[in-house]
Parts: sequence; structure tokens; C-alpha cells
Amino acid sequence: VARMSHLFELSEAALSFVMVIGAITALFMALVAIVQTDIKRVVAYSTLSQLGYMTVALGASAYAAGMFHLVTHAFFKALLFLGAGSVIIALHHEQDMRKMGGLRKFMPITYATMMVGALASAGIPGFAGFFSKDAIIEAVQLSHLPGSAFAYFCVLSCVFVTAFYTFRLMFMTFHGAERFAAHEHHDEQGRADAHGQGHPPHESPAVVTGPLIVLAIPSVCIGWWIGPVLFGGYFGDAIVVSGPHDVLGEMGREFHGVMAMMLHALGTWPFWLSIAGMASAAFLYLARTDLPDRLRRAFGPVYTLLENKYYFDRFNDWFFAGGARLLGKGLWKGGDVAVIDGIFINGSARLVGWFATIARKLQSGLIYHYAFTMIIGVFVLLTLWFARS
Repeated sequence: VARMSHLFELSEAALSFVMVIGAITALFMALVAIVQTDIKRVVAYSTLSQLGYMTVALGASAYAAGMFHLVTHAFFKALLFLGAGSVIIALHHEQDMRKMGGLRKFMPITYATMMVGALASAGIPGFAGFFSKDAIIEAVQLSHLPGSAFAYFCVLSCVFVTAFYTFRLMFMTFHGAERFAAHEHHDEQGRADAHGQGHPPHESPAVVTGPLIVLAIPSVCIGWWIGPVLFGGYFGDAIVVSGPHDVLGEMGREFHGVMAMMLHALGTWPFWLSIAGMASAAFLYLARTDLPDRLRRAFGPVYTLLENKYYFDRFNDWFFAGGARLLGKGLWKGGDVAVIDGIFINGSARLVGWFATIARKLQSGLIYHYAFTMIIGVFVLLTLWFARS
């Protein structure tokens, strides 16, 4: 979309469509992440939500902000994915967060680096995700395109939801009671150790923690380049924005540096919504761990809807996959079995068999049959000759 900006700028309807689709994706996928218990699924649905943020920026003509969020998001989301992998390794391929907890003391490097990624994902000032996400939210707020008010509501609400599910992951995995079972150590021959005792999780090797540390650095500081990228003509003529849609140009006139942006953010809705999301996650998953189950029962239909991903997977399986299977069955029964096998293959064989049956009656091998056939033939020929004369 960014590469085709010169065409999208000619149609406000197209821009509005892109922006609304992105806003729906951002909020609705973030809500799905709230109910996931698989640590990798939480991060995966977070990625879908962040893709919605990027699409909203493109629809608001803030193409540079969308591309910038693509870059900042790449670092902190890769950090979270690899951190989740580190946890899975330590727990012998366990991915259910309900069977984790208390891993902070066993995996300090993984915890510290994932905390950096979580703070960036939640949009806390100073971290990479804050700069690009805050720029997108402000760009949507300044947009006058149809649907911009709805998009602003979605991305603003998504700030709270993102902070909530991100720190829900952190608290369920690294804080609270230890809910994992220690795994018994076995030697190379598969025998249990001498004491038969289980071994607690331990920090992943350097081949895993090394990339986490490397990714944590840009997850903090890559957003500090927001000035040149968004307001310094970084993309040159590759991106075209018409005058009435130039929300980044309007933002650039009020941009006074990274520190000023961070200080200004402390009094804005996105910052306090992020804090509220983090506090809510801490309250539910650290202070009152009994409440999530009670809320799940109280909002049963909503929870079921989110757990089933709005039933889109079932619809796709029934409509698209089921339709494809039905079409394939029709082509198999009607085309392959009935036409190809029934007519061309078996039909031609039956036709040859029918001719062969007739031919067998004429080629009986009995002399009186042949004599009788000759007499009939002579009689027919004479009849035709007399008829013509």
C-alpha cells in the first residue's frame, strides 16, 4: 500500500477502507489474545493486532509511520517470540502458561529481555514501540477521512488491551506461584539419576540468550530515529501524500525532539491506558488470581466467542474448505467417475464388447450358417438388381 501511495491518495474511499479494516484488525485480534493460554499464540495474535496498527497508518496517509512501526515492531516482537521459545525449551516443550509461573528466578536473562519487549509492545515512553505506535494514534486523530473517528476509538482502546495481554503473559509466566512440574533427569542410556529427583527449569544456553540480548537493544532505542524517518523526508519520492491528507506534516510542525515527545506523552490518553492495562493485569494475575476464573464464568458467551476467534475459523472451514471439498466431490463423482470412467473408458469398452458380441454371431464357424448367409446375400442383390431395372 505504501509503494502504491500515489494511487491510494486519489481515492478517499480506498484510504477509509484500508483504515477501517486495519482498526478492526488491531482491536479484535488484541481481544482474542486476552483469552489465549498458549504463550506463542498470545504473541502471534499480538502480531496480527500490530499489523492492524500498520494498516491503520497506511489508511490515514501516515505511510512513513506505518513503515516505521513495521521496523520497531520487528525487533520487540522477534524478542518476544524468541523469549517464548526460551521458556518453552526450559519447560521441555510446555507452552501452556497455566503450567508456568515463578520462572523469573530461574531464567533472569530471558525475563529481563522479555520485559524490555513487553514494555516496548505496551508503548511505554522511551521504548521502541512507543514512538511508532504513538505516532500512528496521533495521525489517526488528525485524519479527517470518513471512518477516522471509529479507527481512533479502536486504536486507542487497543492500547489498553495490548498492555493487558502482554503483561498477562509476563505475570502468568514469570511471576506468582510455580505451577510447573520438575522434570526428572535421565542420562544418555535413559536411566534416572541416582537420587531420582526432579530438576527445576534453568536459563537457556547462550545460543538462545545471546540473540535475546542483541534484540533487546534496538527494542529500546530504534524508536529514537523517529524524527528523520517520519519528518525528515527519509522515503523521498517513494511515498506521495496529497496536501489535505498530510497528517505527518502537521505532526512534524509540533515535533520538538524525542525527549519532548516522551514528556508530552505522560499527559496523554495512550500512556495512561497502557498503565491501566498493566495495572489490571497485575491485579488479576498477581493480587487476585481467583478473579480471572470468575470473570470467565460471568462473561461466558463473550469468552467463548473470543476463544473460538469469532467463529471465523469454523466459517472458513464450513464455507471455503467445505465448499472446496463439495466441489471436488462433484468433479470426482460427476466428472471422473461418470464422464471419464463411465463414458470414455468403460463406455468405449462396452461399445467394443457389443460389436464383438454381434461379430461373434456372424463368425460362428458352422458351414450351414455361412451358406444361409450367402443365399440371403444373393437374394438381396437380385432384389436390388430387379428393382433398378
